[in-house]
Amino acid sequence: MNQTYNFYGWQSADIGPVDPKYKSVKNPRKLYDLLMKVWCAETCAPRMRDNWGKSHPTYGQCSITAFLAQDIFGGEVYCVLRDGGNYHCYNVIGDCVFDLTSEQFGDEKLSYENIPVQSREGHFAKEEKKLRYEYLKARLDELLK
Repeated sequence: MNQTYNFYGWQSADIGPVDPKYKSVKNPRKLYDLLMKVWCAETCAPRMRDNWGKSHPTYGQCSITAFLAQDIFGGEVYCVLRDGGNYHCYNVIGDCVFDLTSEQFGDEKLSYENIPVQSREGHFAKEEKKLRYEYLKARLDELLK
């Protein structure tokens, strides 16, 4: 592995896909590489969209990215409660913990311990979030064709 990544847990993110549709997405690092091509302002959380840019593509993408990673690799989605009452989502599969969008916080260290599991239903109760997730997934699927 010659390339380095800036997302939390990248060194041990060696989980393979559980969905055969995504067999070419060999691990979370490969997913990250693909998402760098599909994250966009439209997939960013609306309240954060004004500050989204190609220079920081992970910004505002956490929950929809974590649930998409769950579709591909399985496991659970957890969320860290941050200052200001907002949540930041990441993935846990067995002993593997990774956060594809952690670099949006720069040098801030998040705690990935003792966090409750999150439900897809709860997050997607917000229609805009569900639509952003579906759009992100459709963009990824189009890229993989």
